[in-house]
Amino acid sequence: MQPNVNRQRGLELLEICFDTFCQYGLENTGLKKLAEACGVTNAALTYYFGSKDNIVIEATAHCMAKVEYDFMSKAPANFADIERFLNEMPHLTAILHGAKYRFMYQVYASPKYREYGKEFFKGVNIRYSTYAAELAPRLGLPADLIQGMTYLFVRACVHYALFEDEEYLNLQLDAIRAMLRTLVRDEQEEHP
Repeated sequence: MQPNVNRQRGLELLEICFDTFCQYGLENTGLKKLAEACGVTNAALTYYFGSKDNIVIEATAHCMAKVEYDFMSKAPANFADIERFLNEMPHLTAILHGAKYRFMYQVYASPKYREYGKEFFKGVNIRYSTYAAELAPRLGLPADLIQGMTYLFVRACVHYALFEDEEYLNLQLDAIRAMLRTLVRDEQEEHP
């Protein structure tokens, strides 16, 4: 976003642009279509963002961080709530965010935007570490284990959102459940 612009309005425009990209795809969405969706002129979008490429980069990073926050806001409240989270989130993610994940991968898999994808995922690492540290006391699990399982679970949810592949999803969920059972068993053996 250009300096000296109304930041709140800029974020609103990014979200509208992102939804437009998700609806029509990267190749089928020009500056004119974005401007129409936002109810502004091409010049206004250029004033805020400089170029279509900047809109793609900024909209994807901003909106996918919001998707990530939405996902983690539904995280388990305690250890007993993990099963609810495992059962609920893949299908909810597919319904609410499937198109967003498809667009994100379209952008970040493109050689043109790959470096921005690397930067975005560095931020993901930081945010997942923070989420894991926040969840650790609630779940009674080590933060590094939570972070690793979060990656596995999010990947399973995203894959499901992209391809509705129940077999892949169930194999991933079964692996997470097996890890949790092993942890509980080991804990019970250590502290009978």
